[in-house]
Amino acid sequence: MDLELQKKVIIVTGGASGIGESICNKIADEGGIPCILDHNPESLARVGNDIKIKGGRYFSVNVELTEIESCKNAIAKISSEYGRIDGIVNNAGLNDGVSLENGDYNKFINSLNTNVTHYFTIAHLSLELLKQSKGAIVNICSKVAFTGQGETSGYAAANGERLDLTKNWAQELFPFGIRVNAVVVAECLTPQYEWWINQQPDPSIALKKIKSKIPLGNRMTTTEEIADTVLFLLSPKSNSINGQFWHVDGGYVHLDRAIHTES
Repeated sequence: MDLELQKKVIIVTGGASGIGESICNKIADEGGIPCILDHNPESLARVGNDIKIKGGRYFSVNVELTEIESCKNAIAKISSEYGRIDGIVNNAGLNDGVSLENGDYNKFINSLNTNVTHYFTIAHLSLELLKQSKGAIVNICSKVAFTGQGETSGYAAANGERLDLTKNWAQELFPFGIRVNAVVVAECLTPQYEWWINQQPDPSIALKKIKSKIPLGNRMTTTEEIADTVLFLLSPKSNSINGQFWHVDGGYVHLDRAIHTES
């Protein structure tokens, strides 16, 4: 299927690893131009080089997303280079384990800044160009906003806000032809997830237990599967979809609970 993303300029935050990296690669494969925003210069160079080797185009900016001036600089560079922005994928974040019991005010606020404030900042700074292109926004969210997890108050609150922003922006921006949707991720084997698994007393047993709760195939979702869904939501092929939460999780959030209730 031709997703009609050729020459489209699409911002991807946290685009130099994990889900973001897969999204950037697939945008480039479709002939689009991923604008990779990330704080890791080595990873930016690696992902950019991989895209270049395949004959794709990209634009990368080393940015600290929690700092407003850094974000302004990144959007200014994209605007100067291309004069347009056709889409935004808000993706960057970290499950930082800031709990109610062991966290504090500063840690909680820092968690919100790390995980949701830049969703607003990047969209706000890009809005005028996005209006011109009648582009699309896709917010990557976590299942913890629906299921809870315990011991991660900051990350859970941030993901609840990501979902609320998705609905609110969809309502605010539809007069400009801008669509806003969310992709909700559950158990996806990213480098961050692999690091967490390896911290468990027995990683293989921990991973087996998690997989057992994923109804479709008892397997983890891949970053490529998340990316495929994101690209569809960026594409004109999804022009009738707005303000929706797409759970790409093998039924983890909805079916798993229904199955265990029946049993």
